[in-house]
Amino acid sequence: MNSIKTAVSLYSFQDEYARGKMSLEDCIKELSQQGVEGVELISDQMLHNAPFVSDQDIESWKKLTQKYNVFPACNDIFINTKLYRNRILTQKENLQLLKDELILANKLGFKLVRLVSLTPTDIIENALPLAEELDVIMALEIHGGMGLDHPETKKFTDIMFKVNSPYLGLVVDTGIFCRKHPRVSTQFFLQQGLNKELADYIDNEFAMGRDVFHISHPGTAPAEVQTMIKNKIDQEYLIFAGGYENKPFSDLDKILPYIKHFHGKFWDMTEEGLEYSIPYDEFIDYLKENNYNGYIASEYEGGRFALPGSEIDAISQVRAHQAMLRKYIG
Repeated sequence: MNSIKTAVSLYSFQDEYARGKMSLEDCIKELSQQGVEGVELISDQMLHNAPFVSDQDIESWKKLTQKYNVFPACNDIFINTKLYRNRILTQKENLQLLKDELILANKLGFKLVRLVSLTPTDIIENALPLAEELDVIMALEIHGGMGLDHPETKKFTDIMFKVNSPYLGLVVDTGIFCRKHPRVSTQFFLQQGLNKELADYIDNEFAMGRDVFHISHPGTAPAEVQTMIKNKIDQEYLIFAGGYENKPFSDLDKILPYIKHFHGKFWDMTEEGLEYSIPYDEFIDYLKENNYNGYIASEYEGGRFALPGSEIDAISQVRAHQAMLRKYIG
């Protein structure tokens, strides 16, 4: 029996938060008013001195989630391997960073941390005993541009399959299921001088049901695409396009037992209440058929394509996305 719940990643409110329009409490309160069940935190972004957060701030976080009755579903963590200009961190340093993040997650009440896509795989097994002790699952994000067939992703999944621990899994980002290129991205780049011929070409590739990742790097793109690249804007647009993968839902079949959480990526809710690029009705039907138990966390990323002079309204976008999710979940 499936039990699909909704959450919101506070990444969605990054613009409002960074500009001081919303406090952390405002964000949690907004989720409560929407009837959202879970919250996904970006502790590096929203808690001072993470992962070494003060006891006072940890207690304040717990009081917020209790006050507004929102469950701590997932904490997004980062292992920054490039803290120094002249070297990358050693394996020992990376492992300690991960352990510090696991300890923080446990203190905050999280049972799950999302590992960013390029988390070094050589520290995972050594961190597993602490994750088990703290009862915190480590789950690597499967993200557009870093999908299941990416060599770095495969390094992690090879370990995951080998160890087969309940404390090792995946967070899947729905950006790998794009059936259209996000129109807000196209509009943004066109205003910066994108060659419309290139935009039309990419839109047509999606319309034909193709995945554009393999043609999305200017240096290795097919000759017909190379001729459309006129400037740096075209190059940047093409690289971005490779991050919107067009994969079948069946790609999840073999990893379903390991999926701990979904990022409900979205860029643009239409007036009809649909996400422009991703068929969420089909996606949620797939999850129901396969008895998924867990959260789908709305993750708004359209703000990065706000046109000059326009305001970012993540709140309205998240409300519309949550309404759509609840409609399809039933």
